[in-house]
Amino acid sequence: MEGKSKYFGKDLITTQEWTKEELIETLELAEEMQQKRFSPEFTGILAYKSFLMFFYNSSVRTRQSFEIAATELGGHALFLEPSSMRLKTKDTAGETTEDAAGVMNRYGVGLGIRILEDKIAEYGQGDDLLREYAKYADIPIISMAHDRFHPCQGLADIMGYRKHLGKDLKGKTITHLWGHGALARSHCSVQESMLISSRMGMNVRVAHPKGYELDDEVLEWTKKNCAENGTSFELSNDPAETYDDADVVYSRNWMSTEAYSGGELHKQDEIEKALKYTDWICDEEKMKRSNNGLFSHPMPVDRSHEVTDEVASGDRSIILDIAENRLHVQKAVMALTMGE
Repeated sequence: MEGKSKYFGKDLITTQEWTKEELIETLELAEEMQQKRFSPEFTGILAYKSFLMFFYNSSVRTRQSFEIAATELGGHALFLEPSSMRLKTKDTAGETTEDAAGVMNRYGVGLGIRILEDKIAEYGQGDDLLREYAKYADIPIISMAHDRFHPCQGLADIMGYRKHLGKDLKGKTITHLWGHGALARSHCSVQESMLISSRMGMNVRVAHPKGYELDDEVLEWTKKNCAENGTSFELSNDPAETYDDADVVYSRNWMSTEAYSGGELHKQDEIEKALKYTDWICDEEKMKRSNNGLFSHPMPVDRSHEVTDEVASGDRSIILDIAENRLHVQKAVMALTMGE
């Protein structure tokens, strides 16, 4: 790779804002990087350059995969926490987003931001923050998961499906099921999965109890993506019917439409409410209705709630493949948007 790519400086806040061709090129590069993991062809792309990682929320895969990705590209990833920085909030004086973005813009070659659930006062606030940083910074802003979207996870999911189902996913069916769970999770992973799988020509299904509806705009985008590909989009409130003939089963908990009120997330109330829906667990009996379907999940898995151990650790589970893919797709994104 020589010179700046056409992606140089490009933000990744959601895959919906990249073309299908750009997404496929990124996936192909990620697949090549996986095959040639430590090849000198790639190990100098970010030599002596730093990627800034702004963590409002903790993680397992995200920090590890981004730090390792930067290292394997010859660069460095710097871990930052808002609590260690004097940033302006609605309650405290401090540095504005404009000024913080301007400084980071002079230091790093890219900025990743992770902001979820309890670090925002209402749905959409995390997405607004990323877009505000993008407004004031010339370096690429990469979502490391925020309240609306998780683009790197979406790419990792599709990379897994391409490996197990073939690179042409058109006409394959993915079903997204709300999962009985005790974590009160954000909508980001499932919404990103809906968007990118519909872009790749998959039939998309979504099932959840009433009261757990997803983002209206994301639903409309998904419908539009399916219409453009001549594929189907289905919504259901049944915990079992959407398994029928599915090639991929994606079972994950997410919070209800009443999760935020009074400027805060009512997490315990969400957990208590979710645990009442005992029919919404992915188990072997339901998986038998699928087309020998793959089990997919962005992790961490809430075992015995979202899914049984039998399914999560079974022969058709690809959760570890997808977790590994985070490293490779992030290397590809960083190389394309930050490399020279």
